[in-house]
Amino acid sequence: MIIMSEKVHSHQHHHHHHTKAVLNRLSRAIGHLESVKRMVEEEKDCSEVLIQLSAVIAALNNTGKVILKDHIEHCIVDAWDHGNEEAMENLHKAIDRFIK
Repeated sequence: MIIMSEKVHSHQHHHHHHTKAVLNRLSRAIGHLESVKRMVEEEKDCSEVLIQLSAVIAALNNTGKVILKDHIEHCIVDAWDHGNEEAMENLHKAIDRFIK
């Protein structure tokens, strides 16, 4: 009798702990970006637009950090426990893209 090991990880994200916080952060960033758009439409001072745009970028980067931390603490731990090497490879790719 041959027993084959299946390395399957359904990535349903039901085990994330920070979904509401991430959604709130994204909503705030979207609102902030809309106000930056209005600033451009109203031809506000370029330096002010750049300052506000940098705040949006920082907010998105911080949101990405929350998602990454949650992913590592939950998805990757689960994948490691189940021998899912593909999840580890995908994590490496995601980090490379996020840190660019």
